[in-house]
Amino acid sequence: MGSAVECRRVDPEVTLVVLGPVPSFEELYDAQVEFVWRTLRRLGVPEAALDDATQEVFMVVHRRLPEFQARSSPKTWLFAIAHHVAQTERRSRRRHATEPLPELLASADSLSPHAASVLKQELQRFYLLLEQMDDERRAVFVMVEMEEMSAPEIAEALQVNLNTVYTRLRAARAQFNEAIGRQQASESRSAPWTK
Repeated sequence: MGSAVECRRVDPEVTLVVLGPVPSFEELYDAQVEFVWRTLRRLGVPEAALDDATQEVFMVVHRRLPEFQARSSPKTWLFAIAHHVAQTERRSRRRHATEPLPELLASADSLSPHAASVLKQELQRFYLLLEQMDDERRAVFVMVEMEEMSAPEIAEALQVNLNTVYTRLRAARAQFNEAIGRQQASESRSAPWTK
């Protein structure tokens, strides 16, 4: 997969900027399957449904790859598809409070049992905080804070105005920080006093 920039004149008033050659399905799958899985999980797809949702994303990719013109990065395009699949999954499956929370996304083999336990608890808290966000805020928050995508990439992936991305991100960060503050206050009230 190259990174050449190519400009094509579509008509006298429109020039199409193509970021590079379109990757094959196999190249795209091999390079991005972990990103898609991680994104779907972070967007609220239950762990039990992740394999099916990932397969659904790549079925859409396979079907629509001939339409992909490389005007955006493949990662941006895949996020847009994954976001749609995650929304559909969340709408069709009402989540239950008893659903198990996700295991660690990264391997914790090198951690001590105590450190792995603390990390797992932190991850569970993090997912609970994400669950409190609406889909739009959550998507922007995940894209910026976890996937380090730029605001213009997000606007393109979600097909929204750039200012909308900034507004959602500001609201998501505020909501996240407020939730952390409430959680810390609650923990400090329940902690035994020490002298």
